[in-house]
Amino acid sequence: MAAAALSSTPRRHAPLWLLALVTFSGTVAMHIFVPALPIAAQSLGAGMGAMQMTVSLYILGLAVGQLAYGPLADRYGRRPVLLFGLALYSAAGLAAALAPDVHALIAARLFQAMGGCAGLVLGRSMVRDTAEPQEATKRLALMNLMVTVGPSVAPLVGSALASAFGWRSIFHALFGLGLTGLLFAWKLLPETGTPGTRVEGRELARNYGSLLASPAFLGFSVGGGCATTSMYAFIASAPFIFVDQLHRPAHEAGIYLAILVSGVWLGSFLTSHLITRVDLDRLMTRASLLSSAAAFVLLGAALTQRLSVPLIVATMFLYTVGAGMASPAALTRAIGVNPRVIGSASGLYGATQMAVGAVCTALAGLGHRNPALAAALVLAGASIVAQASFAVALRAQKRAEGAEGGEAAEAAA
Repeated sequence: MAAAALSSTPRRHAPLWLLALVTFSGTVAMHIFVPALPIAAQSLGAGMGAMQMTVSLYILGLAVGQLAYGPLADRYGRRPVLLFGLALYSAAGLAAALAPDVHALIAARLFQAMGGCAGLVLGRSMVRDTAEPQEATKRLALMNLMVTVGPSVAPLVGSALASAFGWRSIFHALFGLGLTGLLFAWKLLPETGTPGTRVEGRELARNYGSLLASPAFLGFSVGGGCATTSMYAFIASAPFIFVDQLHRPAHEAGIYLAILVSGVWLGSFLTSHLITRVDLDRLMTRASLLSSAAAFVLLGAALTQRLSVPLIVATMFLYTVGAGMASPAALTRAIGVNPRVIGSASGLYGATQMAVGAVCTALAGLGHRNPALAAALVLAGASIVAQASFAVALRAQKRAEGAEGGEAAEAAA
């Protein structure tokens, strides 16, 4: 009786503005430092490849965190795990601000990502914990609107801070952001989950194993990563392209990056309006084709040495619009492959996306002599892999649906 009464008691809502704050902290830290990469490279005496590792390992940290925080929060509760993540994020931000060399900065960025990922994973979980499905959908939509502002504004803020106060001021600001989120979360956030849920390692391994053995899931997740987070390869290279190759002022790089990141928002907006009129699979593959066309135009310009700021911004804006359109479609198809393991599929899909982004960024960093050509090659290659992966996934899905239909017909007979 007591347990039933306790479960029926409505839980106190977590402040939506605070959940948005801790959620976008993780993504803001990735985008805000990118415009300052050339300045930091000169200050630390580091090469382009080493500086891009501060981005690729950050993305990798987000991938690892997405697999870890969900089970940990089920076992120990949302609140303590989130507080731990915010504390780690804050401490790593301070360590990055004080980093004596590029190796220390890379390590600090990895820990910063693993801390910031707590907000990405648990912010949305806390919304779902405290609201009925219809209300949760509205609150998530509103929170996503707040969160998407972060990556769009972050390059402008990072560029302004680096130009006015030096690149280390960016990490002082992130330290302040993390500490603010930690203090408010400690004071205002209730526990919204049900701590003590036993995390069965065997069951998690079995779920992940079944998904990794599924050609459909692998196709949608790898294809989704290649169609979307591959753009991080260009984002990490962009300051070196605009500043070193095209000889533009460092502060302009932040403006161009903000324009490109806004393309993702436009793509998501278009998808939300087209989804009722266009087949989901067709929308996914055609959006990826748009990105592919943009990548090959950029590659052609790099090969013929006809690069210019308008051409790069236009082609990459189209690329990010395509990424924004393909992302929700690929996610929906991936987590729907096996309805019994949606939670595991969501975490594994997110980790795969970030891992693909980290690999693409690291590959682009190898082309330090011609960053534009290296980034264009990575994007063009990723777009080919995306199309091939989607084709494999759709073929596997059709076979699976055909087999299920045959079994249903036999059962009916």
